[in-house]
Amino acid sequence: MDIKFSQCFIAVDDHDKALAFYRDILGLEVRNDVGFENMRWVTVGPPSQPDVNIVLEPPLADPNASPADKQAMAELLAKGLLRGVIFTTDDCDATFEHIRAAGGDVLQEPMDQHYGVRDCAFRDPAGNMIRFNQPRKP
Repeated sequence: MDIKFSQCFIAVDDHDKALAFYRDILGLEVRNDVGFENMRWVTVGPPSQPDVNIVLEPPLADPNASPADKQAMAELLAKGLLRGVIFTTDDCDATFEHIRAAGGDVLQEPMDQHYGVRDCAFRDPAGNMIRFNQPRKP
């Protein structure tokens, strides 16, 4: 059995702001942009990994959701308590400086972690934590 990672989903409350971050700052390519019933899904991914996709989705992709459920999801998103993504980079410090210079919301400056990576963290425009790590050489 051969299993490969294909997609992950990140909730965003403003797709245009999300695209400014994921496409314009991180350099991910837009692979799909679909609307349905006042909702939108945008698929992005690294050019070097055509089989890996990140779907930027509405916080609650259910047109029949109650106002209370929509409010609860919006509050979780605003607090950064929903999903996140960890990217690998070959130069954590340069990646950090690039994103910070572009106005990224810094959560953690680059630091060496005891589990073998150097990493940093940002919040995307919706509040999701996005980490970038670089494997440390032994």
